Amino acid sequence: MTDNDLVERLTKHRLLGSAPREQLEWLAAHGAMRYFAVGEALANRAEGIRSLFVILSGSIVIRVDRGGGPRKVMEWRGGDISGLLPYSRIQQAIGEVTVEEPSEVLVVDRECFPEMIRSCHEVTAICVHVMLDRARRFTSSDFHDEKMRSLGRLSAGLAHELNNPASALARSARELTARMFEMEAAALALGAVQLTPEQLAAIAAARAQADEPGARASLSPLERADREEAIADWLARRGLRGESAEGLAETAIAVEGLERLARELGDDALVFALRSIAAGHRTRMLASEIEIAASRIHSLVAAIKGFSHMDQANVSKPVAIGKGLADTMAVLGGKARAKSLTVTVQVPEDLPEVQGFGGDLNQVWANLIDNAIEAAPDSGRVDV
Repeated sequence: MTDNDLVERLTKHRLLGSAPREQLEWLAAHGAMRYFAVGEALANRAEGIRSLFVILSGSIVIRVDRGGGPRKVMEWRGGDISGLLPYSRIQQAIGEVTVEEPSEVLVVDRECFPEMIRSCHEVTAICVHVMLDRARRFTSSDFHDEKMRSLGRLSAGLAHELNNPASALARSARELTARMFEMEAAALALGAVQLTPEQLAAIAAARAQADEPGARASLSPLERADREEAIADWLARRGLRGESAEGLAETAIAVEGLERLARELGDDALVFALRSIAAGHRTRMLASEIEIAASRIHSLVAAIKGFSHMDQANVSKPVAIGKGLADTMAVLGGKARAKSLTVTVQVPEDLPEVQGFGGDLNQVWANLIDNAIEAAPDSGRVDV
């Protein structure tokens, strides 16, 4: 290819075509045409960059490995400029620059840059604009990669946080089906006994005592074991060994309450009543566990939405710092608990809202708190 042919091609170059012809002639005179095959490397992290690349045809890409494997960050095609640019302080490639399609490239050595800056003002200005755009692209890529790494860490913690209530929800739902059948069978059996109003009232009173909130929770492990043993003994004395013993032991009903119920009902109806009370109590407990697990999942999802602002437009608006910190701690709480850390967040009640991007601010809080959790010793403390 003659210099005249090369200048004609440069006049059609997307970026350099607007430069004066004499400056394009300077590039043609001082540059060297190179032809690169697919897979050939133009630069890598181990080598310095010495040349400006004016790409006439083909495709060249740079892949950067920031810990998760090489990822394509930028691609240059015919009409683009790459490599070392005037006034650039870059000394070596940040990744592997390789050819993806057979490429024609005009290579200008860095030794020619001083003269190019003096003689080719428009070309130099074009190169500086390209350098600024490239810097913005690389900065945006760095920020994206950091967000992806942070999201990966948060996702692992959230998966663990969501797994616990989700597993409890599935387990309780499976058991609830069986318990409902037991409760229905006990109800049918009680109905066949034809209880009097007084007997129905006694069963209702026993059921209310069984469901008394906090009665079981207030017992120590030793007191709870003693009570379970007492109920089992009482059932054995009435010839009901094993009859709903385990189910009744889970309730708050006392032996005195069982005695009153036995006096009102008699032995025939007592068996069905005990089954009904135990099955009904367990069914209601399972429903309560399902509600607690579902509420926990709902709270976590709400915290994730608040943390990421996923349902809001990415525009600057007033942001409540305290709410953002609370959502961040809800997301990172599992990681702190895994290390038995105490994390306290103190936000003044009169702290005014700030104008900003809520999702980006929460990302800052997440990075700071996550780093503090990583650095803190087990059973330590983190104050925010």
